[in-house]
Amino acid sequence: MFRWGILSTAKIAREQLIPAIVDADNGVLAAIASRDKKKAYALAQRFGAHHAFGSYEEMLASEAIDGVYIPLPTSQHVEWTEKAIKAGKHVLVEKPLALDAKDIGKLIKLRDRHKVLVCEAFMVTYHPQWLKVRDLVQSGAIGTLKYVQGAFTYFNTDPGNMRNILELGGGALPDIGVYPTVSTRFVTGKEPKRVQATIERDKKFKTDIYSTIRANFGDFELSFYLSTQLAARQLMVFHGDKGFIEVHGPFNAGLYDHHRVSLHNREHTEETLFRFPGAAQYRLQVEAFARAARGGKDPVFTLENSVKNQKVIDAIFRAGDSGGWEKV
Repeated sequence: MFRWGILSTAKIAREQLIPAIVDADNGVLAAIASRDKKKAYALAQRFGAHHAFGSYEEMLASEAIDGVYIPLPTSQHVEWTEKAIKAGKHVLVEKPLALDAKDIGKLIKLRDRHKVLVCEAFMVTYHPQWLKVRDLVQSGAIGTLKYVQGAFTYFNTDPGNMRNILELGGGALPDIGVYPTVSTRFVTGKEPKRVQATIERDKKFKTDIYSTIRANFGDFELSFYLSTQLAARQLMVFHGDKGFIEVHGPFNAGLYDHHRVSLHNREHTEETLFRFPGAAQYRLQVEAFARAARGGKDPVFTLENSVKNQKVIDAIFRAGDSGGWEKV
């Protein structure tokens, strides 16, 4: 069994990743670390972990774990991923891994030197609904792909939330802009050549709170909008000359909608519905990661892939500043 350590008691760890690890068939929750040992102990007791540490360094030095999940604020991801690698631990780090693609290069070198697995936690790439969308698009079910449309919004004006704190890596693009980009790249196997964007920032927080983006992939286009201050919505549509695909609840299936994908024909007279009841993307992610860390052949989200996705986000920020097209 793969022995997991959790670096902090963050909400996403409590609500998503720790329950997924507990449910997984090839891993166990071995340890929780927090700068407040009482919090670490309480969470360890709640989920049955045998170890609670009062510092991150103490857990990384422990022989009780094989790998860590890092759900710290975005601005700390690279720092603690580097420390975990140097400690010889496998690392699953919450997205976005970095705030600049250039910062990922040194992690690749460290990963190779220490021979550990390091992955950015894009759970959507393990969900069967996205595997189905990829198969449908690449098999020609909608003909020639011409246009991809997306949206991801929610409403959060809490000044204490890290998503609204610029110094911690807050903002819509780092938090949710990564999803339309990564899912389109995952489905098509292609990379955008250039991007255009308009970006609005909160006057108080200084974080990006609304943006519209166009990404040109050469033979098709992706356009999407994001916001951290609009009513909650998720949307992804892949449109071809023979039909189109709707991905329902594309990034949080089960919360925004049921786990399903709709395939529509050209005339809009037929719809084929694919359902994936009970699919647990976080559990699928941690199980695939644990198998890969043990030498298995499961496909995982590599650091090389992380560099490519972050380059898109970096280019979007540049486009927002320049007002024109920016190369990726």
